Amino acid sequence: MSFILKLIEEGEHLTQDFKLRVDDSGKIAKTIAAFANTSGGRLLIGVKDNGVVAGCNTEEEFHMVEAAAQMYCRPAVSFEVQVWRVEFKKVLEIKIERSNGRPHFVKDEQGEWQAYLRKEDRIHKASPVMVKVWQYQMRHDRTEFRYDINVGKLFSALRDSRELRFVQVARLARLGFEETEDLLSLLIVWSIVKTKPSKKGFLYELADSKAMDKLESEGSQVFKYNQHNIPNFEA
Repeated sequence: MSFILKLIEEGEHLTQDFKLRVDDSGKIAKTIAAFANTSGGRLLIGVKDNGVVAGCNTEEEFHMVEAAAQMYCRPAVSFEVQVWRVEFKKVLEIKIERSNGRPHFVKDEQGEWQAYLRKEDRIHKASPVMVKVWQYQMRHDRTEFRYDINVGKLFSALRDSRELRFVQVARLARLGFEETEDLLSLLIVWSIVKTKPSKKGFLYELADSKAMDKLESEGSQVFKYNQHNIPNFEA
């Protein structure tokens, strides 16, 4: 079996997506940005959702993808191209690395610039907290961490295995929304808190109790900045 057929046999997953063709550069830009923001991935054009190779006009599809990556993504997303032959048909592979320029934004249906991420084989809108996590990953300066009685109450709730909504975090820590975003972003970057989607929005829960203990006993200065040691979004 050829290399491209082995890839197709994997099906769609976190780092792979199939498209029969690209009809709208604006829509495919969401997939491109989501790959760049999450773990990278490949887009195989000329392949049906069920894995059947239909082939495509590689030049036309390339120009549609190029427009999506350069004109519809902010900042623009870099990608590599490979053309594969399956019998007499062509498949265009668009390979996107996890970007060092993340977060990348795409205009949504309301004309607002929105960040997207990839979870399994789906695209989700990124929360404001996740956008800040990406921004913190890309720079050394970040909001100062302050531990007080109210943050201590938040930590106690997390230790009790509670899954908290954003509003609950803000209420427990007695912080405004922007301050809550900053706090959660730091805790996610430090792998202390993790997040997952729910029908009522994103939930936040304890990821590593030992890391929380370390923060409480030694302070935030022990958490060294290392963008390569930060986990991807887990939901």
